[in-house]
Amino acid sequence: MVLNSDVIERAAWVGPEIQNSNEWLLHLSEAELQEIDDALKNIKKNDIKIPFNKEDFALPTLSKKIHSLYDILENQLGFVLVRGIDRDKYTDEECELIYWGIGIHLGKPVSQNTRGHLLGHVTDEGKSISDPTTRMYQTKLKMDFHSDQLPVDVVGLFCQRKAKKGGASYLVSALTIHNVLRKERPDLIEVLHQPFNLDWRGENPEGEQPWYTCPMFSYHDGKLTSRITSRAFFESVVRHGEHLALTDLQREALDVVQEISERESLRLSMGFQQGDIQFINNHQILHAREDYEDYDDPKLKRHLLRMWISFPAEHRRSLAPELMERYSYVERGGIPKRAVA
Repeated sequence: MVLNSDVIERAAWVGPEIQNSNEWLLHLSEAELQEIDDALKNIKKNDIKIPFNKEDFALPTLSKKIHSLYDILENQLGFVLVRGIDRDKYTDEECELIYWGIGIHLGKPVSQNTRGHLLGHVTDEGKSISDPTTRMYQTKLKMDFHSDQLPVDVVGLFCQRKAKKGGASYLVSALTIHNVLRKERPDLIEVLHQPFNLDWRGENPEGEQPWYTCPMFSYHDGKLTSRITSRAFFESVVRHGEHLALTDLQREALDVVQEISERESLRLSMGFQQGDIQFINNHQILHAREDYEDYDDPKLKRHLLRMWISFPAEHRRSLAPELMERYSYVERGGIPKRAVA
């Protein structure tokens, strides 16, 4: 039982040991880049818009490399950086088409918010985190280590433009965190496997209550899954009732998880180059971002494209029953779009 023993998987990595490894870098070949160019020309020639199907963006050779990511993301390190796209060669709109075209060969993009965004834009929108409907990616603030809100299989990011300064991406293995907890704070393991109350922060489907419950860790069918979400979701839930507030033990557990995640001895730092694509397993890798300084010119502002991608059924992991209610939203296409959001 995982509560009483270490998780021994390739995804239970330690950052500094793989920081300079090529294991997580996937370089695109000239032939694969030419396939992307040809597919893009076809899309533009036929005036095909997002959301289009993978048949509209044929990648005969590259699609095989993309399909190899199922094993890398689920059974190996749990993340990968795809590099080689010449960002300066394409317009913003062409980058969106390319990123979508690659992503749909991996799985099905689902809605990330009540605006119905299948292709999200991660950029500073000037919002305040004190607003309970603000998501952290809409600011330029430091982001704590977290998994994204829905238990979607993969979170993908495409780097359109880097910040003037800062904004580095950090990753840490949730499996390694669990192993460290078992050694250093075994008293907190059980509470993290029990339900926590979280705020939908305005993204709840119509007719659903505005908060939900979810364990931070769950073990099912030989796999440990993490649902460590950004702290704001735990804190703002009290607007729906003080009885939903974190207990002292839950608060301590989240504090300790964050402290462990921040350790330079465990985390991996990833500096994006423009044109890079990062894919991470949202079930077992936590991601964070340092704060950043942006350019004054709106055309130069830091800008990432994001997709939430659900795997084909045959490649999905089996989740614990207490997570399947949440995953049912993924199966239905993500967070439902509202008429007015």
